[in-house]
Amino acid sequence: MRAHNHRMETEVRYCTTKDGVRIAYTVSGSGPPLVFLEEPMSSHAQLNWANPFLRRYFGEMARHNTFVKFDQRGTGLSDRAFEPALDGFVRDLEAVVDRLQLTSFGLNGTQNSTPTAIAYAARHPERVRRLAITNGFARTSDVMDTPASKAWLSAAAVDWEMATEAMGSLVFGPGREESRVWGALIRASVTPDYFADLEAFSRIDASRFLEQLTMPVLVLRHTGIRYITDDMTRELASRIPDARLVTVEGLWADDPEGIGRRIADFINEGGAPETAAVPLTPPPSGVRTVLFTDIVGHTEMMQRLGDARGRDVLREHERLVRSSIEQHGGTEIKTDGDSFMVSFGSVAAATACAIELQRAFAARNATAAEPLRLRMGLNAGEPIDEKGDLFGATVILASRIAAQAGAGEILVPDTIRGLLSGKGFVFGDRGEFVPKGFDDAVRLYEVRWQSEESA
Repeated sequence: MRAHNHRMETEVRYCTTKDGVRIAYTVSGSGPPLVFLEEPMSSHAQLNWANPFLRRYFGEMARHNTFVKFDQRGTGLSDRAFEPALDGFVRDLEAVVDRLQLTSFGLNGTQNSTPTAIAYAARHPERVRRLAITNGFARTSDVMDTPASKAWLSAAAVDWEMATEAMGSLVFGPGREESRVWGALIRASVTPDYFADLEAFSRIDASRFLEQLTMPVLVLRHTGIRYITDDMTRELASRIPDARLVTVEGLWADDPEGIGRRIADFINEGGAPETAAVPLTPPPSGVRTVLFTDIVGHTEMMQRLGDARGRDVLREHERLVRSSIEQHGGTEIKTDGDSFMVSFGSVAAATACAIELQRAFAARNATAAEPLRLRMGLNAGEPIDEKGDLFGATVILASRIAAQAGAGEILVPDTIRGLLSGKGFVFGDRGEFVPKGFDDAVRLYEVRWQSEESA
């Protein structure tokens, strides 16, 4: 078996549907392609990989397959404006598959994405070689009519934050670590507006396609999921010509690697076409987190130490920075000796790298004859990638933010603070500023990295 790091800090890339919707997607791992349709409420192409449970779940599938996942319209990093309709959701999947030029692949639909998976598989049987359905159903109205779903939708209409926190307990069980962070992931993935048209959601129905499925289908259900009933699962499996029903005791969090492995084993059963095993290389674009670091007082230091001694200090600086970049899966874009520009596929990894760097230099400065104090700024967006260099507003704003930081500080905009919600980072509000060359003010937050003892 191949050795895998499984940081899975994958780049977020974009494609456009036939009706003009921008869809964010990621590609990880290698092997036979497996396209995963995420539960929309927890679909966020960047934050999913930073979630401890999903990291284990997705990582197991990416261990065996080229693992493709995306944010459907209205969720995550894809366009948020949408009308709930099965055809629209199918177009999202078509756009990703067509962009990657997948001719034969396994498909996995999960919970509310199941109708999309069923409809696509029935319409494109020549492409979907195997279909796995996890805690799924054919009609959205079925799950919306369960007592658990009715109670949750009523709560969401009154108190969105409370309802999202409660969903963690429904999915994972009360008191679980996964339950604690799940609410923040939902709030980052969708807004209350996602559920504004419940009547349209209730009309989503793929049941007419069940008998048309010609490929082998795995129907997998967790017994502890209260909003998926036995009747829903039995009807789903009984109407599919070549279905295999598997019931798993407990909840999602009980064995994420085991479920991921079971899905991958089913998808890969019977082998795959030779062309499917070729690793996919998507176009060089996508959402990145850009980190700028800079030594405060570099010019004065060089004047004081002279070129030779100053260069020795800079070499130590470069060694520490590059070591942390490598550990956190970053890509060095450029350096001037006293400053670095670094790109990450994950905002959490970029922020963790910045914190580790500040702590590393603080530890060094405690005994060093020549202290080095860094200021840092981050921003996330979709920069222009030209031959390994990054350009555009995302990069410029990251640089402007870094220039606002003082020695030992890490500054981020409000967008990054929102993406890191629920991940254990601590922030301090630094107010607004209007970056040079930009029309609108940006609210900044300082990332706190010092412990109470050292603060």
